[in-house]
Amino acid sequence: MEEPEMLLKGKKVTDKFTESVYVLANEPSVALYRLQEHVRRSLPELAQHKADMQRWEEQSQGAIYTVEYACSAVKSLMDSSVYFRSVEGLLKQAISIRDHMNNSAQGHR
Repeated sequence: MEEPEMLLKGKKVTDKFTESVYVLANEPSVALYRLQEHVRRSLPELAQHKADMQRWEEQSQGAIYTVEYACSAVKSLMDSSVYFRSVEGLLKQAISIRDHMNNSAQGHR
């Protein structure tokens, strides 16, 4: 009779030991330690990704500004076409007056 009683006591001891190990392995402080390890391993890579993204954002903002400025310049040139046509007309008129004056001066000689 001692053997079944010993087996029962041995089973109880091993069950309690297993439960204690399980509790210790899943204790909140152990979980926090594992989380801290994960963060410590992952953080440098995440920081590098963040720095890369910020650099790309700055480059993109610069490119966007350049394109917007170029579009604004082209629009201004297109809006100025009226003035260029006016200047062209005035130049043609001035050339015509000059030619007329040259012809008149040659006729008086």
